[in-house]
Amino acid sequence: MSEAIGDLSTRMRDIFRLVVEAYLERGQPIGSRMLAGSVNLSPASIRGVMQELEERGLLTHPHTSAGRVPTESGLRLFVDGIMQASVPGQRERTAIEAQLRDRPIEQALDAATSMLSGLSACAGVILAPKQEQRLRQLSFVPLDRARALAVLVAMDGSVENRVVPLASGTSAASLAEVANFVTARLSGLTLAEAVARIRAEIGERRAALDAAAAELVASGLAAWSEDLDQRPVLIVRGQANLIDDSAAEDLDRVRRLLEELEDRQEIARLLEGARDAAGCRIFIGSENRMFALSGSSVIAAPWRGSEGQVVGVVGVIGPTRLNYARVVPMVDFTAQALTRLMGS
Repeated sequence: MSEAIGDLSTRMRDIFRLVVEAYLERGQPIGSRMLAGSVNLSPASIRGVMQELEERGLLTHPHTSAGRVPTESGLRLFVDGIMQASVPGQRERTAIEAQLRDRPIEQALDAATSMLSGLSACAGVILAPKQEQRLRQLSFVPLDRARALAVLVAMDGSVENRVVPLASGTSAASLAEVANFVTARLSGLTLAEAVARIRAEIGERRAALDAAAAELVASGLAAWSEDLDQRPVLIVRGQANLIDDSAAEDLDRVRRLLEELEDRQEIARLLEGARDAAGCRIFIGSENRMFALSGSSVIAAPWRGSEGQVVGVVGVIGPTRLNYARVVPMVDFTAQALTRLMGS
């Protein structure tokens, strides 16, 4: 059901706002008596308004409780039409910026994720571009006559494995020759630089390998480089924040959320959806397929490089009962701080 804030009367809008704000603060169904001191209406009149809001799909009452909680549609209406976002406090701004100061970018990203997680009491996430790998060595493990396992070791110690097809008649000695050539001549280069070097040697007929073997290496490294470039770095911190005092009342939801957070590829795909946003993008519950089961929300904002291009996304993942008015500006400020860091 789609509802616009302008479709609500002033009385309905006031009651709806009070219900949502009280629910986000307390995490409990909100009854009419709880609101009676905030508006000049009797509990019976408040119940009547709450019933109408429920009929419009903005509120619901769980189980047999007399109180109401906002639906996902209600939360979306509140976030888009009613919520008054607050600017992060000086303490929070200082804490976030302190985590980014005088650190290598990789450490700054990790620290910013942990800080954002702690301040929001959610899981903090950052999607960052993959750093270019530099070759250390390449080796092959024959699997059968048609395939071998190629093992690429980078200068940072990371290892990538890939099964590669072999031309008919390729011997173990040939594979060893290729591996020795790559390790001896291309070590220390990025994959892109290695591809350019070996293709230049092919063109100048200087390659220590025959042309077919050299081209096989160049094509393989080029495909490997493209694959790694398309695999961004995802940092997730603070999952333990999701297990708070209220988690005991909904252990099944928390368990599902923690399981969902293990799927890094899906989280990266979700965050990619915020790259084109002008500011923060908010996904509430089933608006995002990944977190539909756990009923979780995602708040994410893009951060930019020195030339203004989007290079990553930062955000938080937590229950739909978030303090959106506080967390949204916090995520936005972190994205701006990262942008300033990249431009410095």
